[in-house]
This record gives sequence, structure tokens and C-alpha cells, in this order.
Amino acid sequence: MNFQKTLKASLLGVSLAVIAATGASAKNLVYCSEGSPEGFDAALYTAGTTFDASSKPVYNRLVEFKPGTTEVQPGLAESWEVSEDGLEYTFKLRKGVKFHTTSFFTPTREFNADDVVFTFERQLKKDNPWHEYTAGSSWEYFDGMSMPDLIKEIVKVDDYTVKFVLNRPEAPMIANLAMDFASIVSAEYADQLEAAGTKELLNQQPVGTGPFSFVGYQKDAVIRYAANPDYWRGKQPVDNLIFAITPDAAVRLQKLKAGECHIMPYPAPADIADIRDDGNLTLLEQQGLNVGYLAYNTKQAPFDKPEVRKALNHAINKQAILDAVFQGSGQAAKNPIPPTMWSYNDAVEDDDYNPELAKEMLEAAGVSDLSMKIWAMPVQRPYNPNARRMAEVMQADFANVGVNVEIVSYEWGEYLSRSKAEDRDGAVLLGWTGDNGDPDNFLAVLLGCDGVGGSNRAQWCNEEFDALIMKAKSVTSKEERTKLYEEAQVVFKEQAPWATIAHSVVFMPMSSKVTGYVMDPLGGHNFEGVDVAE
Repeated sequence: MNFQKTLKASLLGVSLAVIAATGASAKNLVYCSEGSPEGFDAALYTAGTTFDASSKPVYNRLVEFKPGTTEVQPGLAESWEVSEDGLEYTFKLRKGVKFHTTSFFTPTREFNADDVVFTFERQLKKDNPWHEYTAGSSWEYFDGMSMPDLIKEIVKVDDYTVKFVLNRPEAPMIANLAMDFASIVSAEYADQLEAAGTKELLNQQPVGTGPFSFVGYQKDAVIRYAANPDYWRGKQPVDNLIFAITPDAAVRLQKLKAGECHIMPYPAPADIADIRDDGNLTLLEQQGLNVGYLAYNTKQAPFDKPEVRKALNHAINKQAILDAVFQGSGQAAKNPIPPTMWSYNDAVEDDDYNPELAKEMLEAAGVSDLSMKIWAMPVQRPYNPNARRMAEVMQADFANVGVNVEIVSYEWGEYLSRSKAEDRDGAVLLGWTGDNGDPDNFLAVLLGCDGVGGSNRAQWCNEEFDALIMKAKSVTSKEERTKLYEEAQVVFKEQAPWATIAHSVVFMPMSSKVTGYVMDPLGGHNFEGVDVAE
């Protein structure tokens, strides 16, 4: 079989189907995404793949990050004020903002304070009828960031003024509200769904105020969006945005070269040189605000012992992983935050590669004939371009110290869901790209006690660590916060809930016809303002 010929025929079929669905004369922007979204209600999830397909095109937030930066700018709120004691945040809302008109919803009013109150109260209040509106739903970010303890109440002052009243000061509060979980949904649309007995559609057919409105989703194949003609920042240069879901990096690149898509994420490191040399392509790159890690389940013996976790860390040859998996586009990680982030503690010493020491430590801990599972992601991520290969290197490393490893994997959505379980069997390969440029977004979300059973995949709750990061949230001095986070990194390294693996360089290949695309230091893919030359 001629693979290239078959592939081109397949791609042509997809292309023709997309054009037929969106209109042959329309200007289409096609993004070859790496995976399928878990859903379209961003507040329920933490995965970048899901945010790219939901919060980025469909929604807006009260405040938003200025493109290409971690600087916060006005969004659906024109302005805001913070009380002197740091306990009240008052937002003046933008007038004249319209929600999407779609085949399944026609709004009768514009965006107002009711939508803001609904968006957050459904996450805050357990007795809210929308708190558990879809099977297995959880407000992973909201809960993991201690928002239920932080927010005392959300007050509608008038139709265009909303006040958040806090129980304690929260230094990263404004940056937190620029994150994807804080995307504003339509209270009127929710009322319509509740009346029809179809509340689950909020997560399947999203309605927002963003640059693109949702048209349809063919699972694991394609997502279609149309430019919002009433967008408050102005209509987009393209008429349609199409996500062509393409899990294999080699196939994504083939589609890009064939002109079947305009932009792709997460190229294989081995393909970077080829992409650079292709005159029809543009390659953007930047140092990623990310970390890739192996999270032990610290609630399961013998991984409940720090000395066992440290021993396994000493067994891992990070340089071999960097060579085999990152191929020059990564650096070894020793802390749970990247070195480009403020408060990074460079004085921390990494667990060096020392198999003999690993054997001695396991023996001293009374561990022999250990068998374990390593979970390998089925998709490429910026912090891990090939999880299966990484797991295989670890499998060989652990075998060298007498530990037998079975590698397991699941479909991406199932992988994320199952890996949250407190009784999970095995250590899980995952990672993180910062969502707001604040250390709290790594240390509290991924390692705080409130994240256990959710975003804290190590299921690790350490009182000393938690006290440090909670205190760091409540002080406004950056210098004082830095000292607290530096101390927290020392505790993390001593306790070793993760094996920290790597920080990566992020590459973004695209057609040279694309203009206006700006790389996001927070790892998202945003197509607002992007155009394609015809």
C-alpha cells in the first residue's frame, strides 16, 4: 500500500467534508489539534486540550491575559477596584456585550451581572442546582485553588456591578480570574436548558461571548466554530475555525505540509530541523512555562514513604530521557516550577542519577521485588512530547535497581479522570503549563491538600508544605511570598511526591500564510485575530 497516496486521499476527503460543511467561499482557519476535548464547560476541567476547544474560542472572562504575556487586562469587566484590606473586589462590567446566537439558542438580553453570579455560584455553592449538573462533574480548579474557603459571597450590586467578598486576602486573585475556569457562561441559556431537562448540554453545546461560536463536534474527528458577527472586540478575519483532531504528530505535520491545516501544536522534536528548512512553513518557539513529572501515589504503600520515592528518583536517568524524548528541546527539572518563574529556588539540589544509591535506599526501606505501574499519556504535551518513550526509559532504569514496571495508558479524557483517583494503582506521567504566571498556580493547584483527589495527582498532603503555600497566598509582598515559596520547594524536594523530569521549549509550526498568531506563555492556543492569506 502506498502510505503517502492513501494519506493524501484521506486528507482530501476530510478537507472536502470541512469545506462542504462551512461553505466553499468562506475563509477557513484549520487547526490540527492533538486530542479531543473532555467537554466544553471549561470550569469542569484542567487540561489545555479542553481549554483550547472551549474557553479560548467560545468564552471570555472578567479579566484576561494580554496576548503573549501574563499581564492582566480588562475583559468583560471594564475596570475593577480592590478594598484596602484586600477582602473586596468590585468589577464594573462592560455594556453591550452579546451572547452567541446559535442553532440551539437565541439570547433575549445582553451580558450582565446575573451571568457572572451564575458562573461562580454554581461552583461555590453545593446547594446550587447546577453544582452537580453532569455525571462525574467536579469543579477541579475552583476547589483545587481553595476558592470555596476563600470566597465568602458574590454580590450583584446592580446589573453592571459585581462584588467578590473574600474571607482572607488572596494575592493572585485577579490573575486567577483570568484563568480558563473563570469563563463566563450565560445564565439565560442555563435557565433554558434546565426548563427543558437537558442541563448536560451546557457541557456539549457551549454558548459564550467569545470570538467564535460553537457549531458542532464530531467526536475524535472535528470541531467547527463560526466567527461571532457581534463580537465586542470586532468580527474575526476568518469566517470559520475548524479543529481537525489529529493525535499523531507525524500525521499533523503531513497535513500541515499538504495544506490541509494551517497550524499544528506539539511537533515531534525529531522534526524540528525539517520544519525550519521548509520555506512554506513558519516556526515559532519560546521557553515553556512548564514542568513534566512522574507523580507517585503517596497514599499507596510503599510509595507512602519519602525514602522509597527518593530512591526511585535516584534511579531515573534524566539525561537519557532528555536525549531520547526531548532531543535538545528540554532541560532537566529539579523543582516543581520552571526556572523562568519568580521564586524559583536554584539552591535546591536535584536527586542525581545514582542506581547504586537507589538500591541501597530501597533495601534500607525494606523494599524488595517491587512491581509498579507507570501511566503513559496517549497524547503529546508541551512538557512531554512522547510519554510512551519516556515510560520505556524509566522502565529500563527501574529494572536496573530491581523494580519491575508495567506501562499502562488510556484514552486522554479517561486518563485524566482515572489518574485523579486516590486509590490509583501506579505512578502517573503528567505535567503542567502555568495558567497565570503565579507560583501558586503550580504549588497550590498541583501539590496542595485541597487538590487531593483532583489536580494533585500525587495525592500528597503535607502540613508543612501546605502551611507555607497558604501563607504565601495571603501576603501581598512579593519578596515575602518568594521566601515562602522557596521554603516550600525545599520541603517538596525532601518529600519527593514527584520525580521532576523536564522543562521544555515549545514550538509552534504553521503555514507561512498565517498572520496574527501570538504564542501564549501560558501554553494555550488562541485564534483571536489570526488571519490566513488567500
